[in-house]
Amino acid sequence: MSAQPDRCAVKDLVKRVSRSIFDRTGPVRAASIKQDGSVVTEIDHVIQARLKHELQDRWPQFGFIGEEMLHDEQDAVIQNSKQGYWVLDPLDGTTNFASGFLFYGVSLALVVDGMAEIAVVYDPVRGECFSASREGGAFLNGLRLEGSGEMLLSECVANVDYKRLTEDLSAQLVRCPPYRSQRNLGSSVLEWCWLAAGRFQLYLHGGQKLWDFAAGYLILLESGGVATSLSGQPLDCSKLRKRAIVAAVNGSLLKQWEGWIRGHREVLPGRLYRSG
Repeated sequence: MSAQPDRCAVKDLVKRVSRSIFDRTGPVRAASIKQDGSVVTEIDHVIQARLKHELQDRWPQFGFIGEEMLHDEQDAVIQNSKQGYWVLDPLDGTTNFASGFLFYGVSLALVVDGMAEIAVVYDPVRGECFSASREGGAFLNGLRLEGSGEMLLSECVANVDYKRLTEDLSAQLVRCPPYRSQRNLGSSVLEWCWLAAGRFQLYLHGGQKLWDFAAGYLILLESGGVATSLSGQPLDCSKLRKRAIVAAVNGSLLKQWEGWIRGHREVLPGRLYRSG
C-alpha cells in the first residue's frame, strides 16, 4: 500500500484552493436545480475541478469521487480504486451559499478499505479548518479538539434535520423534545464539525450520502464523539446509498439519545426515517 498523504499537506491544499476561489466570488451566486432537486452553482463545479486536478497531480495512486460526478462514475471509482479514493463535497450548503446565508463548507476525505483515514473540512466564511487523521486526533486551526464531558440529554442542544424524518418522529421531537434546544443549519459537513467542537451535543439526520459524512464522521470520532446509522449499523465509506445518522459528542449521550428514539418507536409506522 502506498504511503498516505500528510494531513497537514491535504489541509493546506484544501485551504489554498478554496480561498483562491471564494475570495474572487462576488455577490451574484446564480444557482440551478439538479435532477434530484438539489441546488448547484458554478462554484461547485469550479472547486471540484480544481481539487480533482491537484489531488490527482500530487497523489495519482488514489481515485476521486466528487458530488457533482454521475452516479455510475462514482460507483466505478469505489469498485476499481484498490489503493483508496478521495471523497469531495466541493460546496456543502449550496442553498445557503446561493441565498447569502453564511454557513457552508468544503469537505474532503481520503477513504482506504472503506474507512476515512484523512479528513479536512474548510469553512471559508469563518476561516475555520477542521482536520483529522485516523488515530492522530482532530484539530481546529491547529488546536486539538478534546471532546466534551458528561451531560444529561435534557441539557443538550441538538442539530436535527427534520426534512427526511417521518412526520411521526418529527412530531414527537417537536411535542416532547428530550433536549434543551434544537437547531438546523443546512450544511452537513459543518454540522459534523460543530458537533465535534462541542457547539451542540446531539445530531440527527435522516439521509446523508457518502460525501456528506465521510470527512465529518472521522473528525467527530477523533474528537471523542460517536455516531452510527439510525438502525445501529457502523458508518462505512464503501457505499453510495443514503444513511440516516444519529450522533453525539460522547458514548454516554449517544446511548441516551438512541434510547429516547427507541422508546418512541411505538408511535411510528415501521420506520424512523424516509428513504431517498
